[in-house]
Amino acid sequence: MILIAIILATLAAGIGSVWLAALLMRAGLGGRPDGVGPQHLLSLAAGALLATAFMHLLPEAFESQAGAHDLFATLLVGVVFFFLLDKAELWHHGHEHNHTPDGHDHAHHGHDHGHAPHEHGATPAVHAPHAPRVGGWSVLTGDSVHCFGDGVLIASAFVADVRLGLIAAVSVLAHEVPHHMGDLVVLRQSSASRRIALVKVSLAGAVTALGGVVGYFLVERLHDWLPYFLAVASSSFVYVALADLIPQLQKRLSARETAIQVVWLLLGMAVVMAVSRVAHHAH
Repeated sequence: MILIAIILATLAAGIGSVWLAALLMRAGLGGRPDGVGPQHLLSLAAGALLATAFMHLLPEAFESQAGAHDLFATLLVGVVFFFLLDKAELWHHGHEHNHTPDGHDHAHHGHDHGHAPHEHGATPAVHAPHAPRVGGWSVLTGDSVHCFGDGVLIASAFVADVRLGLIAAVSVLAHEVPHHMGDLVVLRQSSASRRIALVKVSLAGAVTALGGVVGYFLVERLHDWLPYFLAVASSSFVYVALADLIPQLQKRLSARETAIQVVWLLLGMAVVMAVSRVAHHAH
């Protein structure tokens, strides 16, 4: 039963986030200055990830028999590990690939934002307006690795508690939407049509389910290590939010624009709390 729930949740997070990104772009919500833009979605995703890590994953880990010192050490090692993977540029994963869905470069930082195991195989050349066709496959390869890692994290949460798994899946979906909007921008430049680009990114998103299945059997065999899996998942979510998403929001804005960012950040946290409450009653 848990395995079926993991497969459904990972498919919803992996493929659902791609289709939601495509719908937002089709509706023009990603590029209109007066509408819901990438900055709003990044704020929403950052809030969801932070709330999931600090309000759900970590508390669940600390309720186990594992010692607080060991769990905090795991959290620290996880954050440093993801940072080192970024520095080594093993996989590049830039939310929006430094592009908004209107195709313009809005980067304000001199580096690619990345995270692991949520990482991309994209190189800076992929971000060029006239990227070669091979760049699309580079993006898809890295995206598949990234989605596989998402699936493992979701499975770890589900094994601990179904409610926790649902929350993790929603958080992954939230932070994948702006990321997949960037993927679609890049793939549309290197694919024959928008439909082909959507199919390619959807297939990469489906790898999330494969990661979920592998994660389920892995965590089941190493059940005593579950608190540490949750701590690693927390470190991933915290790293993505603080090193990847929030730096993209650190721009000089008016008081009104800053207030809107904060509202979307709080909305992301509220969504996680609402999902937790609904899942708790359903469970």
